[in-house]
Amino acid sequence: MKIGIIGGAGYTAGELLRLLINHPQAEIVFINSVSNAGNRVGSVHCGLEDVDMVFTDQLPLDLIDLLFICSAHGESSKFLESHDIPASLRIIDLAQDFRDEHGGFIYGLPELQRPQIMGAARVANPGCFATAIQLSLLPAAAQGILPNAVSVTGITGSTGAGVKPAATTHFSWRTDNLSVYKAFEHQHLDEIRRSIAKLQPGFAGELNFVPVRGDFARGIFVITYFNCDKSQEEMQRIYEDYYAEHPFASVSTKPIDLKQAVNTNRARISLEKHGNKLMVLVAIDNLLKGASGQAVQNMNLMFGLNEQTGLKLKPSVF
Repeated sequence: MKIGIIGGAGYTAGELLRLLINHPQAEIVFINSVSNAGNRVGSVHCGLEDVDMVFTDQLPLDLIDLLFICSAHGESSKFLESHDIPASLRIIDLAQDFRDEHGGFIYGLPELQRPQIMGAARVANPGCFATAIQLSLLPAAAQGILPNAVSVTGITGSTGAGVKPAATTHFSWRTDNLSVYKAFEHQHLDEIRRSIAKLQPGFAGELNFVPVRGDFARGIFVITYFNCDKSQEEMQRIYEDYYAEHPFASVSTKPIDLKQAVNTNRARISLEKHGNKLMVLVAIDNLLKGASGQAVQNMNLMFGLNEQTGLKLKPSVF
């Protein structure tokens, strides 16, 4: 598979490169970054100093089979509108532009839509928080048992805010600190609702989501809870059965922690029943299962490869 990458200087592109360089069926043809054109990839992405590739401002779309778009939100739709896209070119967009599945895109959460992703021409990669939260809810939604109110607190690492420096990503502010942002109004709520409705039609309950900035570089830890009449054993079986054929979602019988997921494409999930409340814990790496790892997982499905190809990871530089 001949591959091009747009938005090549960001965190997600860096992780994508680390995966694709070692993928047995992938050949990177170009890495587009207008601001870094002519610079070696290793001058931007740590750990890739020995890679003999440079950024380019060119877009030879006719030379590739698959294009990864790693640009900022809103740029993907502009790009597709302003360029002549070869009819045979497959696309995976890591921004939020097409997550509502317009423009011929399929929403790319394999644990929800694996059959639709297989052979798809265009895939919209899910958001990082959306991935973790959906994985905490999908088995219950598939049983039609989500109640009218679901509460979620999610803590994310600083890489989730992107590579461009900002006041809330500066080390001296972020370290030893916590803060809430976009409470109850996070942009990922729309895609979460759409996914739940695919499994539990008519769901109109509240999704009360409070995102928190964590004082670490990477990872997402989500705490979800809702009223549930079923026992711990019943819910454990429901979640294990739902994810039994999904290699990157594992349901533990013991409490999980964030380090079990960081630097992997795996989602770690555990359940606890407290009275009539079910608490679901999910840990993922925001740059891998929440972004680039899931994008490669989707690439494998699109091209008929084993879902796990190229995703047995070595530790990242972060």
